[in-house]
Amino acid sequence: MAQISRRDFLRNATVVASAATALHPSTLGADTAKRTNVELAIATICFDGFGDARHEPTFRLAPSVGIENLEINLWHPATLTPRYLDGIRERCADKGLKPVSLQGTSFAGGDRHAANLDIAHKLWLMRNARDLGCDVVKFTGRKRGTAGGLNHIIETCRELAPAAEDLGIALVLENHAGNVLENLEDYETIFSVIDSPNVGMCLDTGHFEGVGIALSDVTRPFRERILHVDLKDCAAFGAGHNTVVFGEGVTDFDTFLNDLIGGGYSGFLVVEMAWANPKEPLVANLTAARKLFAPYVKS
Repeated sequence: MAQISRRDFLRNATVVASAATALHPSTLGADTAKRTNVELAIATICFDGFGDARHEPTFRLAPSVGIENLEINLWHPATLTPRYLDGIRERCADKGLKPVSLQGTSFAGGDRHAANLDIAHKLWLMRNARDLGCDVVKFTGRKRGTAGGLNHIIETCRELAPAAEDLGIALVLENHAGNVLENLEDYETIFSVIDSPNVGMCLDTGHFEGVGIALSDVTRPFRERILHVDLKDCAAFGAGHNTVVFGEGVTDFDTFLNDLIGGGYSGFLVVEMAWANPKEPLVANLTAARKLFAPYVKS
């Protein structure tokens, strides 16, 4: 596959970005919202798993858990249409839920066509996040060693950062075992180049501990760049990513959250008990998670 040069990447990405932001000129110049509190949220993946359930389990079960704020996973083509996203707004209102974050599929990579699609996809979700009232859009990277890699993420974020600032959206990069957003060095490389306050880290506790990275080694050097947090309990430190029910793993949430929040973190703590097929008793486990993390909410 032909690799895209930086000059071609920037030329093509700028065309796509200009076209997308031109659709909504009223948002340009908007102040970036700085959240000053800590709120609990829950991810739709907890209820829907990895398949395309059109969020039916989420809207059936989430109201029973008692967490109003919702991170919505939009991983399937049918969930990206204007009609579907309008339906998300209506379903949230009907069930007393509040969309606060959108998670899309990972960064792509490769030639200029892939770059164009990636820019358009991320801008589309950023624009729809703002329309839904969300503050955050979240993506991770591709498997390490595949097309694009870390350089593609850097170049894409370089182009997306001004739009994120204009829209008042936090564009967060989630760590994931085995992909190009995995180690502390990956984030050091990105943040040495991308200094926008709207581009930051989504700290996933389970993925960091799964690959043997202590959470304290993340919070201390990246305090200013941690904009979003996914809460998972890790089965065993350094033994690979393996999520278990909260309370059954090794993650020391009290030490981690006191350090994180005491160091000035503000934003969402997202309950993300993520399995391909959710495990029962689902509502009881997630309700217990709400009670576990409620003391860390800060208004």
